[in-house]
Amino acid sequence: MQPLAERMRPKLLRDVIGQAHLLGEQAPLRKTIDNAQLPSIILCGPPGVGKTSLASVIAQCLDRPFISLSAIHSGIKDIKDIGAMQNDLLPAPIVFIDEIHRFNKTQQDALLPIVEKGKVTLIGATTENPSFAINNALLSRCQVYLLHSLQQADMLALLGRALSSDAQFKVLPIQVEQTQSLLHFAAGDARKLLNLLELVVNTQLDLPSIVINNQLVEACAQQAIAHYDRSGDQHYDMVSAMIKSIRGSDADAALYWMARMIDGGEDPVFIARRLLISASEDVGLANPNALLLAGEGMRSVQALGYPECRIVLGQVVVYLATSAKSNSSYNAINAALATASKTQQLAVPLHLRNSPTEFMKEQGYGSGYLYPHHYDHHYVAQHYLPNALADTVFYTPANNIAEQKIQQYWQAIKQPK
Repeated sequence: MQPLAERMRPKLLRDVIGQAHLLGEQAPLRKTIDNAQLPSIILCGPPGVGKTSLASVIAQCLDRPFISLSAIHSGIKDIKDIGAMQNDLLPAPIVFIDEIHRFNKTQQDALLPIVEKGKVTLIGATTENPSFAINNALLSRCQVYLLHSLQQADMLALLGRALSSDAQFKVLPIQVEQTQSLLHFAAGDARKLLNLLELVVNTQLDLPSIVINNQLVEACAQQAIAHYDRSGDQHYDMVSAMIKSIRGSDADAALYWMARMIDGGEDPVFIARRLLISASEDVGLANPNALLLAGEGMRSVQALGYPECRIVLGQVVVYLATSAKSNSSYNAINAALATASKTQQLAVPLHLRNSPTEFMKEQGYGSGYLYPHHYDHHYVAQHYLPNALADTVFYTPANNIAEQKIQQYWQAIKQPK
């Protein structure tokens, strides 16, 4: 059974709710549709305002073939395949690319030839500012239209339409007592409104009367929002779950939480950045190569983009999760920072100071400094901290193979002769 949000997708232009500034009788986008002179366009706006639905309706209005791609799951091969097959298709199809900002520069550049030659009319959808998220070359060939969040009147109209026209809902004994919580949790997002409405109704199907009120909506709200919100709590909860799974050496769980983020459209650079932090904070000196791999992983993600970069992200996650763990360097820098903030008044010892001028040398700068490379094992005992902090320890090697080698090296060179 299709979800209510899918069943309620508009089929005709007059069924589209909201966006009067674009679709009103004399509005610019409406004119291009009525005149059948649609250029390639970018639809920019928050989630749930009808970008995908509008693209489909436009194709239907113009009686054009409609090809839908997701930038998260598509790549250059899909773009080239479309370009190759369109030679025999007239009229040119409308190619809709959801989350088009997820395409990297190479993928966006691959769109240019088929857009320029008129093989397709591109409709891209994005929740990001297109000036930053889309290459100038592609952006200059598209008209940008900004969609607004749905207003309260639009949301109430959508609610009324769902209850009165949906084949499954219109036969149910539904009473709407209050709508404030529905509107609050939906926050101008039609998809959230319909998902929440459907959940509330489904919880009461065995009752003689279905009542929608604020209390029931609030009780169901946490389950209703299945959509991954990159700007909300779920964004931080899932990345936290991924990092904690890596820290706990559970590769399967770490892969799962990362897959949830990828499937929800998370920025791959954000994921790569968190993995880079984990490589230093959680793996650290137990396996210094982890930081190198995570750093190269981030560069690869920036170069590849979705969907290919999922392979790189998966490799880094598995490597980090299965590596030996140490937070010794993490603890060391935090301890040093805590001490530094309390001891800003302590001066650099004279023997450690630079002495580029004769005056500084006369003042004792650099006097008494022992050059370690002149000694056996390139080590000589001398103080490097201020006297007030003499013998302070910030870094303690953890109990793993790599850091125990560090400990053994220290003990070997520091043994008094």
